[in-house]
Amino acid sequence: MPNQVSVPFKKTYTVEIRRAVREYIFKNHTDTHPDAFRWDISRWESLRKDGVGGVVHVDRVKSAISYHAQLVFILTKLPADIGLEIAYAPVFAPNALPVTLSNLIFERAGVLFNLGALFSQLAAAEDRSTAQGLKQAIAYYQSAAGTWRYLASSVVPQLRASVAEDDMPEDLTEAFVTSLESLMLAQAQECVWQRAVMDNYKNGLIAKLSMKVSSFYGDSLTTIRGASSIRHVFPSHWLAHLETKQLHFEAAAHYRKSVEDLEASRYGHEIARLTQAQAAAKKGNDIARRGGVTPSVFQDVKSLLDTVQKNSARAERDNDLIYHQDVPSSTALPQIQGVSMIQSSVHTALTDPKTVIGDDGVIFAELLGWGARVAIDIYNDRRQNWIKEEVLDRAQQLDDVATKTLESLNLPAALEALERPVGLPPSLLQKAEEVRTDDGPTRIETSTENVRKLAQQDMDILNEAMDILDQEAEEDEAFRAEAKADRPPSHESNKELTAKAERYRSILDQASESDEHVRQKWDEWEKNIVEFTWDEAQLEASIPSSTVSLSRPSSRSGTNPTQTHARALRVLLESLDDVTRKREDHVRRATRLAESEDITSRIIKAANAIEQWVEVQPARFEDVLEEELAKYNKFRVGMEETARDQGSLLQQIKERNELFLQSRREDTSIKEREHALQSLDLAYHKYKEITRNLDEGLKFYNDFATILTQFRDTCKDWVNMRKREIHNLTRVLSSVTLTPPATPASPPGDLAAQRPEEEQPPAEPPRAPVLGLPPPDSDEWESMELPPAPALHNSKHRPRG
Repeated sequence: MPNQVSVPFKKTYTVEIRRAVREYIFKNHTDTHPDAFRWDISRWESLRKDGVGGVVHVDRVKSAISYHAQLVFILTKLPADIGLEIAYAPVFAPNALPVTLSNLIFERAGVLFNLGALFSQLAAAEDRSTAQGLKQAIAYYQSAAGTWRYLASSVVPQLRASVAEDDMPEDLTEAFVTSLESLMLAQAQECVWQRAVMDNYKNGLIAKLSMKVSSFYGDSLTTIRGASSIRHVFPSHWLAHLETKQLHFEAAAHYRKSVEDLEASRYGHEIARLTQAQAAAKKGNDIARRGGVTPSVFQDVKSLLDTVQKNSARAERDNDLIYHQDVPSSTALPQIQGVSMIQSSVHTALTDPKTVIGDDGVIFAELLGWGARVAIDIYNDRRQNWIKEEVLDRAQQLDDVATKTLESLNLPAALEALERPVGLPPSLLQKAEEVRTDDGPTRIETSTENVRKLAQQDMDILNEAMDILDQEAEEDEAFRAEAKADRPPSHESNKELTAKAERYRSILDQASESDEHVRQKWDEWEKNIVEFTWDEAQLEASIPSSTVSLSRPSSRSGTNPTQTHARALRVLLESLDDVTRKREDHVRRATRLAESEDITSRIIKAANAIEQWVEVQPARFEDVLEEELAKYNKFRVGMEETARDQGSLLQQIKERNELFLQSRREDTSIKEREHALQSLDLAYHKYKEITRNLDEGLKFYNDFATILTQFRDTCKDWVNMRKREIHNLTRVLSSVTLTPPATPASPPGDLAAQRPEEEQPPAEPPRAPVLGLPPPDSDEWESMELPPAPALHNSKHRPRG
């Protein structure tokens, strides 16, 4: 049997590459169709078949390296999580429950791990009794060490950053992989030592080579012992093998040094070296005997121990009888400095993967990289938010300020009541026509009902999610009460979900209060808004007429002061309308530019300027995004210009209105007409405000329904996970031995009771009593009262699996 170990493959399973990739492209690349990448998907499936390990053949090295290279490029085009679930079993437990992650970096790590395992198995298969076999084994071991070094330094950190800490596979941690690298270096150095022994190198050099072998084994052992989380992952004999090897080669180094001392007539040093060799070999022999190492390893250290003991007895006898040299203490001996003749060899195709891509080219070469795609989405969201905050919301804010200011001044109704003593102002007729065209009251009633239905739908989704959690809590409580299972109760495990549900409920409650406020506003202004739906004659008849017109000049002069101030006010109001129209023009231009703009070509150009094999993060395009967004700054400048102009005009309007009010004569008919016109004008603004509120409510509830649906699905997934835990626990508990019922004592005349125990005939299984039970598929089972389940033994009596 070999006296070196190899690392097995991590077992993997078939994955649904085609389904996951098609769904990802269909969802995230709306400008193309998944069928355009049929070759790429087929190529991926073909490469994975031969590239994930499982077969020990030198040709599989090229397959694994090629697949890894394609994965490196794929990760520049796709994010780590595309919904493709990948499963790898623990390396030393191929039949255990595999670790399943939706993560392409996990796939890359698994491929590299199995490539290192392939190199180790190829090395172990070499014939080390020949010089050529040793040379090839050394090369394979160094390649295995280099592969695991690359995995630990370049890929494991990426994997750790992309998964939750609890999801990190134990056999893909830095400590685990580094321990395997040290082991491969130890076995490569051992081959070098073996070649030196075969070629009769000097004992001093062999001693240095041997001490370095011991050092490498020690490094592997120290790494494993230093990371308590990975010790249980290794087979039971693994640590014993490493420690035995470490002590064996430490003893071999001292033995070879003792031979050199003998040749140099340093007899006292020879005895001291043999004493150290004997101590190390004896300790290694004891560990090998108890630790279950392979017979060849045990035989190696035992043979060395026998040799050292014989030479030690001879050396002590010769020194006592002939040489009489002093034997130095072990601390006085010069240390044996190990000499390494090997190193971790990282395959160039790992550090520069494009060198192994064949004529077929890379997979997804024509697909826009995920980083660029995310950058486009980021820009679109950022642009949308910018326009909303800096243009749309700002315009609405300024419009509200102007409207409220004019409302407080009773403008323009006060002017229109005097300028047109009878009839309706054109602006009011235009507003009435808009409300009639929209069928305003019906629109509001319909939108109000739709908002109510959507709000109830959102609340129903949230309640359904909570019902799912409540039902699971009841089932969990019943299970834990019956099975006495040691697992956290539902209220502890789902506290994050329940906290999120409470937050969602609070949001819905706040939205409901806002909806009620809008309904109250509609109830308050419904009568006035309905008046806008009347025909023109009916609406005109509802407005009082005045007997005074500003068009009539004063009897004492060509103009009267009220007329002068009113005309000045009208000019200012028209200027304010010009500012409002200018602001609306800014809004239209900004919105139209955003709708027609497509930044994709600019991002593609920037992405093509980056090295092809580099994983491009969205942050790489930040300069492009800032530059593209800068062209919208002119709209912000325009909005602030209108804000300054509006502020100046409103101040002038306030001052002129004060003069206008002072110059007006008291006229009841004018005031009544003013009030009626102002009420209608204000009702129009309330109509616009209510419809805007309702539109916002409809959008809010539709968007929130998507969030709540995702939350409900998350709750379902969590409950299914808990049910799987119950299923697994139930399987474990079902294997527990139940307490057998006590056997009644046999009557005195029963011959069977008088036989020895070993002669008792096998007892017939007890027959189930006839209870008149219904058929298995009968509905009567729902109402039947079943007997309680039998109690289990105390856990310390349960058989261990």
